[in-house]
Amino acid sequence: MSGKVRVRFAPSPTGPLHIGGVRTALFNYLFAKKERGDFILRIEDTDQVRFVPGAEGYIVESLRWLGIVPEEGIGSNGQVLDDFRQSSRKYDAFVNELVSKNFAYYAFDSPDELDSLRKKYESEGRVFKYDISTRNTLKNSLAFSKEEAQKLLDSGRPHVIRFRIPENETVKVTDLIRGDLVFNSAELDDKILFKSDGLPTYHLANIVDDHLMKISHVIRGEEWLPSLPLHVLLYKSFGWEMPAFAHLPLILKPNGQGKLSKRDGDKLGFPVFPLQWKDPETGEISSGYKESGYFPEAVVNMLAFLGWNPGTEQEIFSLGELAVSFSLERVGKSGARFDPEKVKWYNQQYLKMKTDAELAGLVKSDLSKQGISSFENLTKIIALVRERLVFPQEFWSQASYFYKAPEVYDRELRKKAWREDTPGIIVAIKSILEQADDFSSAGLETNIKRFVADNNLGFGRVASPLRLLIVGSGMGPHLFDILEIIGKKETIRRIDKGLNALGKTSGSDPV
Repeated sequence: MSGKVRVRFAPSPTGPLHIGGVRTALFNYLFAKKERGDFILRIEDTDQVRFVPGAEGYIVESLRWLGIVPEEGIGSNGQVLDDFRQSSRKYDAFVNELVSKNFAYYAFDSPDELDSLRKKYESEGRVFKYDISTRNTLKNSLAFSKEEAQKLLDSGRPHVIRFRIPENETVKVTDLIRGDLVFNSAELDDKILFKSDGLPTYHLANIVDDHLMKISHVIRGEEWLPSLPLHVLLYKSFGWEMPAFAHLPLILKPNGQGKLSKRDGDKLGFPVFPLQWKDPETGEISSGYKESGYFPEAVVNMLAFLGWNPGTEQEIFSLGELAVSFSLERVGKSGARFDPEKVKWYNQQYLKMKTDAELAGLVKSDLSKQGISSFENLTKIIALVRERLVFPQEFWSQASYFYKAPEVYDRELRKKAWREDTPGIIVAIKSILEQADDFSSAGLETNIKRFVADNNLGFGRVASPLRLLIVGSGMGPHLFDILEIIGKKETIRRIDKGLNALGKTSGSDPV
């Protein structure tokens, strides 16, 4: 198809948007940007039975959080346009055209009749298909006379409209990822194009919409490959030029066995949805990447590498850089294994790019929940602990000792660091700290190291028990940086508290 590149992401509002769908949206968006084309968001909501309230808004909000904003369609520039919802569009003329050309026909079989046939075939070890081998024996306008069929239509008899698959026709199409594909029409059944409720099925509606919206490339998941020959035949029946097709590889479970599902996320403890989702019927809440502390840039970067690679060693790409580098030629055919640890790695890389002030802004709400109202030294503390963080919400677990004295003291560190002469050493250190005019990290380190040298002590004999009293464990950055930030008064208070708690007990005694 010649002309401007136009692509679309066309999800169904049947629930939350899985990251597999997000990846499809992303690849469409990147391709459009690379080719200076348009990215369209269309909602395919013809399946009213599976429609879930709130799902459309969730889709729009998820893509917006990730920066995947359409030029046209639902969610473009904050607009909601009915023309981009299939339930608001009309398809009667198109299906009637297919009927008039004998490419489609009316079928009057009831659901119960078809279900009975399926069971009968199953009992005989066969699979029932509504196709060229069975359609002339069933209740449809191909088996009835023209008058009989018209009489049933005039009576209001419930019916569907099925596509008439041609007999033994070879269907050839080139996929931009998978190369030349060949299908035989004998493998296909006569799919329903128009349902008894007056709405089109996906197969008809998406073909018509892609044509009318001048879609140049259809980029979608490989689960749609079985539908490809039908879609090719539909384009041929209408006499329309086909878009180019590209079918993306599946996103696989972390073990590489099968398609990634919500169940995998629940089992292994990672999100499979961009945003948190609350099921409107059950109230069940599913975690989202946003609420779990992931940066949108990290999620985008991770998804881009699920099936695509730049051909270089570079792993960190902004959305803009991805748009410059992306190409369908570098999308693989094989499934892409999802790695939860790699997503965390990406998040940590983007966290490292944040300034101390930016991270401080991200953790203030969590500190407020802990009853902390003063943020005076927050950027200094951020600078000391940021290398240990993967998510902003981990700040409290890595830095709570800057705000609160320990309530318990690590048993293993006590066994190792608290000896019989330790209380006397700590009392001497306390005296040095009380008399210190310079309570900076460098000044404190100089004085303590002088004491260590003068008394022929190993530095660990002082640093380890002092850290135990100040922090409660062996964690944390440079000890004297901690002392400088909490200040002289709090340092002395914690030493006194710790000495009272541990006293002259051995390290193995409970505290």
